[in-house]
Amino acid sequence: MSDRLPLALRLYRAVSLAATPLAPVLLSQRLKKGKEHRLRFGERRGEARMQRPPGPLVWLHGASVGELASVLPLIERIHGREVNMLVTTGTVTSSELAEQRLPRGVMHQFVPLDVPRYVRRFLEHWQPDLALFVESDLWPNMVIETSRRGVPMILVNGRLSENSFNRWSTLPSAIVNLLQRFDLCLARTPADAERFGELGAPNIVTTGNLKLDVPAPPADSNKLKDMQMAIGRRPVMAAASTHAGEEEIMIAAHHRLRANFPGLLTIIAPRHPERGRAIADAIKGAGLHGVMRSQGELPKRSTDIYVADTLGELGLLYRLAPVVFIGGSLIAHGGQNPIEAAKLGAAIVHGPNVWNFAEIYAALGESHGAEVVLDDKRLTAALAAMLGQPALRDRIAQAGKSTVEGLSGALDRTLQALDPYLMQLQLRQRADHA
Repeated sequence: MSDRLPLALRLYRAVSLAATPLAPVLLSQRLKKGKEHRLRFGERRGEARMQRPPGPLVWLHGASVGELASVLPLIERIHGREVNMLVTTGTVTSSELAEQRLPRGVMHQFVPLDVPRYVRRFLEHWQPDLALFVESDLWPNMVIETSRRGVPMILVNGRLSENSFNRWSTLPSAIVNLLQRFDLCLARTPADAERFGELGAPNIVTTGNLKLDVPAPPADSNKLKDMQMAIGRRPVMAAASTHAGEEEIMIAAHHRLRANFPGLLTIIAPRHPERGRAIADAIKGAGLHGVMRSQGELPKRSTDIYVADTLGELGLLYRLAPVVFIGGSLIAHGGQNPIEAAKLGAAIVHGPNVWNFAEIYAALGESHGAEVVLDDKRLTAALAAMLGQPALRDRIAQAGKSTVEGLSGALDRTLQALDPYLMQLQLRQRADHA
């Protein structure tokens, strides 16, 4: 394709170039908000802490925790083919997940800010032989500079919501230019594939959603036992991956339900753990007793609401709570991932705003594997029904688990699509060692 850029991309590059001197200010502001790692600022400028290993290198980029978690099995399978791997992400929490869960030998670095100079510095050091971009985190300078180096690029688990499609449609020449630089677009669903096609992506293959192939999240056995002993026989309900506004709804639901369910314990795990203190203050303001897991506390008999403001412990939460409200769905966020809760046998309740996982929630709805509620009062009623009727709760949980298990297979289809590229790298690796 011609490397002449449309006006929108030329303007973007000019603005990002002119803004380069402001990058330290941006990073400092993000650091104050807990969104950057002070000791790793250099990586955001494209500087590397590690040497590039000899031989072919696969670079995989995912924006944050959700994207990285969805491709961990894919990373393990590629790494198992004895190919060097670099993983980049853009958030502090994703770097913590990378430290915990990436296979030994897979390198992690923060992705550079989308500034031409920083991106070129990053690429000159790492010299990737294949670039995999997860879902839809397409930074223009990153895509353009990678393409100009002749690196094959593949979009993995490609996701394009209706809102994103509408936004990109206002800049048709820009998105066509970016998407046509990709060798392959591996889309999650037929709807995603159709939207990518309308925006100009070539070589689209529908492979399914990799999040459906991710194993159930683990839980530390000692921590699980400690929590089980602390909770005892108390009735438990939980809210996972909640956003601002939803915690207040759960606090109100607890108030309404505790008279009918003596000893009720509600666990709230916010989507952003740094909001734990604000949630604890809201609990206190409602006249209830709450404690924060980040402070090293376990729930006591007097604890009404337990704030699970830690990273990577949803596996623990879903093993403790038989009923779980999945957040981001009673506000206009688009819903959080219900797959892990379903795999671990929790009965799921969610709001109507679930377009981020529309196909999965639709399948759960068809199989009666989740309960949708439209507002706070109906949420309270649904939680009461599940807490009070174990048979109903178990039917919903089993239907949800069966539905999610039946939708798997994306990992094998993705690897099949990637196989010609990985085989070439393996052959080069062997030739280098011959």
